[in-house]
Amino acid sequence: MTQRHAPRACPVCGARLALTRLGCPECETELSGMFEACEFCSLEADDRQMLLVFLKSRGNMKELERHLGVSYPTARARFDRLLTTLGLEGSAEPPERLHLLESLARGEIDVGQALDQLD
Repeated sequence: MTQRHAPRACPVCGARLALTRLGCPECETELSGMFEACEFCSLEADDRQMLLVFLKSRGNMKELERHLGVSYPTARARFDRLLTTLGLEGSAEPPERLHLLESLARGEIDVGQALDQLD
């Protein structure tokens, strides 16, 4: 069975969708009504995995960076994007600042050059 993720927003008006029907695949029992939806269920699998690693490591961004195999600024940007997807305030870096920090992390520029570009 292919696992699909429920959309969060109405494709017609953009309003948040309500969970109104549940079904049992074994006995085909169905329940209908207004149910509270899981905030994390509509996330893509890689975002759910990233969140799980973050929680298991008790919020350690270095562990998240290691899991993703990316630089700290990139891991932070992905986590901030996840917060935004969940409707939480993310302190996302402006794109140009993020690129500057990634260049610094890769050793393409030194600290002095980075500071000059920030001014």
